[in-house]
Order: sequence, then structure tokens, then C-alpha cells
Amino acid sequence: MIKKIYIDTSVFGGYFDKEFEKETIPFFQRILEKRIIILISEMLGLELYRAPEYILDLFESIPEDLIERVEMTDEVKVLAEKYIYEKVVGRTSLPDCQHIAMATIYKADVLVSWNFKHIVNLEQIRGYNSINFREGYPMIEIRTPKEIFNYENE
Repeated sequence: MIKKIYIDTSVFGGYFDKEFEKETIPFFQRILEKRIIILISEMLGLELYRAPEYILDLFESIPEDLIERVEMTDEVKVLAEKYIYEKVVGRTSLPDCQHIAMATIYKADVLVSWNFKHIVNLEQIRGYNSINFREGYPMIEIRTPKEIFNYENE
């Protein structure tokens, strides 16, 4: 059972994107219905405050009691740097690695993203989890909004 979801910036944008809205809108509805906690980092907030106002409005519409704020700690920074050092992705993907490290360290049940290049990518997921395992962290589930809930009855 999913209790905590780490959502990256791409999912908020996907709510308004023709390619991803069909899966993203019901995803947010289910989070609200099922009262699932969303892990929100300061980094996510900063990224969204640079986004168009309608994306920021979506972010700010999430009830506070469904939000758990997570911080960019030294532990997060070290783990993210290990992903880079081990060449899971390149240095320019450091923010993506920080999202993954936060989701890992704060024990999200799943990280949800539409970023297929650096996050929702089987080769990278294996790389992230290899490092997590070696460093004593739990494996991280990484999925798209489409894969999280059963939408069969809709």
C-alpha cells in the first residue's frame, strides 16, 4: 500500500501537458481521495516557483495535511554526488539525482516522474538502486503517474 509519494517537477507540469494530462489528472485526484502523503522538497518548491502561475496554483492547492516537507541535507547531497561519480547520469543531472536521493533517504514508497531521460529509465533506475543497495539505503521504486493506481473502473 502506498503511503508516501515523492513527486518531481515534471508531474506538476504533466497535469497541463496534452501528452501527459490523461494520466496525470487522475493521479492527483487519487492522491487526494486516498489521502496519500506527498513528500515535497524545498528544491521542488523553488523549481515550481519558476514555472507558469497555473502550475504553481496546482502545487499550492494540495492540502497541507497531505504534505511532508523534506530537506536537502548533507546526506542527500553525498548520495546524489555518488550517483554522479558512479556515472549513472552526468553532472548536469545533479538536480534529478538530488530528487532521487531525497526520495530514497526519506523513504518514499515511490518516486513519480515524467522525466524519461534521467529518472524513469530502466538503466538509470538500476544504477541508482545499485548504489542505494551498496550504501545501505532501500531500493527506490520509480514510476510514471500512469503506473501508480488502478484506473480499470474509469
